[in-house]
Amino acid sequence: QVQPVESGGGSVQAGASLRLSCTASGRTSNNYPYAMGWFRQAPGKEREFVATIRWPGGHTNYADFVKGRFTISRGDGKNTVYLQMNSLEPEDSAVYYCAVQSVRRPTGIIEYSTSYDYWGQGTQVTVSS
Repeated sequence: QVQPVESGGGSVQAGASLRLSCTASGRTSNNYPYAMGWFRQAPGKEREFVATIRWPGGHTNYADFVKGRFTISRGDGKNTVYLQMNSLEPEDSAVYYCAVQSVRRPTGIIEYSTSYDYWGQGTQVTVSS
C-alpha cells in the first residue's frame, strides 16, 4: 500500500510563492512510482490536473494555466515530489492533492485522475488578492 502525504500549503497574498511537498510511504511493485502528480480542486469545481513527473526519465507535463509559474520536481528520495508555485493568483486557491501512478499507463492519459492509483488527503492553498 502506498500513502502519499502532502505538506506546504497555506494562505498567501497574490504574487507570492509556495512550495508543496509530497512523500509517498510504502513501496510500489516496481520499487518506484511510474508517475507522481498534482491535482487541485476548488469549491464547487471538478478536480483538475496541475502537473506530473514521470519515472525514471523525469519527463513533466503541465496544465496550460500553470505553465511558466509552477514547476514540478523530484526529491532525492524515490517517492518525493515538489510543486514550486510562483506568481500565485486568487484563482489558484484550492485543495491540492498528490497522486501516485503505481502501474505504467499510456502517457496519453497522464493528465486524467483515473490514471493514478493512490491519493493524498490534500493540502489547502488560499491566495488572497
